[in-house]
Amino acid sequence: MNTIKVSIKDRLAIITLNRGKSNALNREMITELSDMFTNISADANIGGVIITGQDHFFSAGLDLIELYQYNEQDVKSFWELFLNFCATITSFKKPLVAAINGHSPAGGCVIALACDARIMAEGKYIIGLNEVPVGIIVPNSIFSLYSFWLGKAGASRSLLEGRLFNPEEALQAGLVDELVKGESILTAAERKIRKYMAFEANTWQQSKLNIRQELIAATQADQSASLALMLEQWWSPATRNILKTIIDNLQKK
Repeated sequence: MNTIKVSIKDRLAIITLNRGKSNALNREMITELSDMFTNISADANIGGVIITGQDHFFSAGLDLIELYQYNEQDVKSFWELFLNFCATITSFKKPLVAAINGHSPAGGCVIALACDARIMAEGKYIIGLNEVPVGIIVPNSIFSLYSFWLGKAGASRSLLEGRLFNPEEALQAGLVDELVKGESILTAAERKIRKYMAFEANTWQQSKLNIRQELIAATQADQSASLALMLEQWWSPATRNILKTIIDNLQKK
């Protein structure tokens, strides 16, 4: 695997996003993550998963520099892949905890939203869905994930404003569950997930699936109409200009 690292500790899998400085999500990373979650789901020797990043980034979201270069078919297939991955992790029945070690906007936030709990590092970090200011229409399935934790009113306001939360604001909004010092992030995440893993597995897992029934249905629904609207906007001159400006700024850093 080129973009993720996996270690196993007493029936607990720790997946570390490991692609460059910011862990930007590209086709290779999403494919590796999808395959890993599928394999873990079927592995009776693994009872839970922590997903984390490295340095000061959980994940900066989608790799816009790479996506900007895709042709129409490549962009369409990537978004299909990403939305299918969102469905996979949303319906992942085993305990799943995000150890958010740093910045987690956009696609990074989406991964965290699919988890059962989010432990975030204290510091000058950001988390949230900021797709609207970038010119990207957010699919209903992703809004469903956002509103599952924030409530529809809070998620609607935050989404339409493209709001990014600092850790304290995220905790207050219910976007994350706990704040800890960065050096304690994995310890805190393990403490949380071990509580889940201590319960009788089938009871806990089926309860999770029952709670998420509507959310799972939303992420697994036919999204072709929403995707068509998103892709039409993706190729609009307005969005292309916004993306080009963002990419130019990224490449100057």
